[in-house]
Amino acid sequence: MASAPSTKAGEDLLAGLDPEQRAAASAHRGPVCVLAGAGTGKTRTITHRIAHLIRSGHVSAGQVLAVTFTARAAGEMRTRLRALGVDGAQALTFHAAARRQLRYFWPRVVGDRPWDLLEGKLRFVGQAAHRTGLGTDAEILRDLATEIEWAKASLIAPDDYPATATRLQRVIAAPTAQVAEVYRAYEKVKNSARVLDFDDLLLHTTAALEEHGDVAREFRDRYRCFVVDEYQDVTPLQQRLLDAWLGGRDDLTVVGDANQTIYSFGGASPKPLLEFTRRFPEATVVRLERDYRSTPQVSELANRVISAARNRPAGSRLRLIGQRRDGPEPRFAEFEDEPTEAGAVVARVRQLLDSGVAASEIAILYRVNAQSETFEQALADAGIAYLVRGGERFFDRREVRQAMIALRTAAAEPPAGDLVPAVRRALVQVGLTDQPPAGGAARERWDALLALVEVAEELASTVEGADLPRYVAELEQRAAAQHPPTVEGVTLASLHAAKGLEWDAVFLVGLAEGILPIQHADGDEAAVEEERRLFYVGVTRAREHLWLSWSLSRHPGGRRHRRRSRFLYGLLPEHHPDARVPRGRQKESHANPRCRVCGAPLLDTMEIKLTRCGRCPSNVDEELLARLKEWRIGRARELRVPPFVVFTDATLIAIAEQRPADQGGLVAISGIGPTKVERFGADVLAVVRGEHG
Repeated sequence: MASAPSTKAGEDLLAGLDPEQRAAASAHRGPVCVLAGAGTGKTRTITHRIAHLIRSGHVSAGQVLAVTFTARAAGEMRTRLRALGVDGAQALTFHAAARRQLRYFWPRVVGDRPWDLLEGKLRFVGQAAHRTGLGTDAEILRDLATEIEWAKASLIAPDDYPATATRLQRVIAAPTAQVAEVYRAYEKVKNSARVLDFDDLLLHTTAALEEHGDVAREFRDRYRCFVVDEYQDVTPLQQRLLDAWLGGRDDLTVVGDANQTIYSFGGASPKPLLEFTRRFPEATVVRLERDYRSTPQVSELANRVISAARNRPAGSRLRLIGQRRDGPEPRFAEFEDEPTEAGAVVARVRQLLDSGVAASEIAILYRVNAQSETFEQALADAGIAYLVRGGERFFDRREVRQAMIALRTAAAEPPAGDLVPAVRRALVQVGLTDQPPAGGAARERWDALLALVEVAEELASTVEGADLPRYVAELEQRAAAQHPPTVEGVTLASLHAAKGLEWDAVFLVGLAEGILPIQHADGDEAAVEEERRLFYVGVTRAREHLWLSWSLSRHPGGRRHRRRSRFLYGLLPEHHPDARVPRGRQKESHANPRCRVCGAPLLDTMEIKLTRCGRCPSNVDEELLARLKEWRIGRARELRVPPFVVFTDATLIAIAEQRPADQGGLVAISGIGPTKVERFGADVLAVVRGEHG
């Protein structure tokens, strides 16, 4: 039974909350939607709401089920509830809650002993891929596993997968029909082994509640009040389970921020959050915008980042209001190459450490894990301890360990000529190709192997007569020097892995076009906007010190072909030396491009590709564009690659606008290099002339 209401106890409990937090925590029982910006105290708010409902007698602790998306967040919620005197309320991840419920109801709905949980699905995906004749390389299996997880989270069955994946233009490792066959075979193999994967926990629990009335009645009699944290990241499968839990009731509190939706690739969608009041017209809606995490300088920069987003829904337009005292302005810096950038970052880290900032309160964040090696090495060289979060250390990665074996073998053989070509030949055996893969696990593996080539290039340029044995010794020395401790150290993490965390000092590094936004997002507005939200998440991890940097080339002496991320335009102070034209690039032929119609400067990748600004009208030849897309589909099928690998939509639009007459005209279009011209140039020019059949 719920305890008798206590008005004074409820008031004392809420005394430390700000007006908006208090409004959310004290709202009457029923649907409540809390739109909570980064750093605004959402966990504090929802735990106080749970405690208030219990102390006020609206519900007993055992009738509360709160769910979130990570075990760490669920643990923090339980700790805070205990501190508020609440024992017995359930605070779990979606999967942990479903697993408990399924274990309890399994004998009733299935009858035999519960099936075991499959901790990793790669072995079963490998068996399924082998049965369907698809390759079983590790990166292909990882991509297939990710695609199966997306399909199940999106409630897409194998039979429906090809049409849906084609409509949504999913970037996948094989033709959609073949992926569907692997998906179907995977389910058969798994069921034959009588095991469940993590998505099955949600699927089977939902089915038990939807198809067994006695199960639904018992569950709904036990749990009366539901709280969902990070609601912007809910998948269709999780929403289906939540609906089954509710059973038509409305005692639901959701908390989220559509500006932090960064898992769309896994099926997450902010739609349920943004449409909450459409489903529950009587819902109480509270906006939390007071930012207690970051200084006003960091909060304002975050506001400017997200305010540039296109097609922002009304429910996502939160504006952070910094509540801390003023701090330093965010720093922006451009560097000649990645090692120079890493060296400058580590020098600043040393300054922060010397000033008293703890190493565990400093983070270096990047877009993809392959970017970590340069910063790992710079920190190790400086004797600064570090931890890699959400990914293996560079020299512990499987592809790097395989590469080391191949390089040691090559080094033991008779002299093999110049160092760099010898290294490339050795790495071809473990997957290095002349052109990068389209994306996914294969691209990360390729980037890591290319980083090893660049170490060879650096060694060859600095050590006269350097050979393979000397190179292998250099790699082994680098690997041995990296000993990150288990507790204290500077954090290295991808932007995705940093979600939900915060530090006193944050370094956002590698902010160049092709990295952020990631290359395969270019031409897809929704994907680019998700990359912008990812950048926003990175900015809002910082409490006080924020550093944003990029480099013009990957290694010393390399061609300075990079441009700073489009997301940085308009953020740099006017007096900053890099605010207008990047240093040292004025003489490059592609620097400071202007609109071919009105002459205005072109700032983002799409404008540069089209050679016109967004204000000027398009003169695209629609019929030619249709022919180009038809030709691209055919070539992609022949090559068994996603269409964008042939040419992106943006490139096809540029071709259809500029109608190049020869190979020189093709090369003049941004993004079309000699390799593309050699491979596709003749066909494209024939399509432009109307000669391609």
